[in-house]
Amino acid sequence: MSNDNDNNSHDEMDDWEAAMAEQVESEQSALGETKVKSADLEELTDDAETSPEERRKLDAILDIPVTISMEVGRSQISIRNLLQLNQGSVVELERVAGEPLDVLVNGTLIAHGEVVVVNDKFGIRLTDVISQLERIRKLR
Repeated sequence: MSNDNDNNSHDEMDDWEAAMAEQVESEQSALGETKVKSADLEELTDDAETSPEERRKLDAILDIPVTISMEVGRSQISIRNLLQLNQGSVVELERVAGEPLDVLVNGTLIAHGEVVVVNDKFGIRLTDVISQLERIRKLR
């Protein structure tokens, strides 16, 4: 008896999948879209074994210098107002006090953080690191 139930539920699922596929196809044709195929990609993992060749390639780029900067905020002003700035002038930024700073590497946002003081020097504590997938999406 359970075998018949399994076959019925399997048939119902096949019918459901077929109906969903038909609906997607009709919506795509109505919008003039072409069919899209999914690409099979390897999952990025940290625990993957690396070959000596891959390790050599990775070592080659690890010593490349990059510029890291922390952005408090931005503002747009005219050249006239820029030339009038002097010591003691205040430039208003679009960012609200207490908002996290942007951490940029070569101009690309990679994290947010907050200002800290360590041994009388400013530093930044990272509060939110942008995921690798999100950084890759922003490159497109």
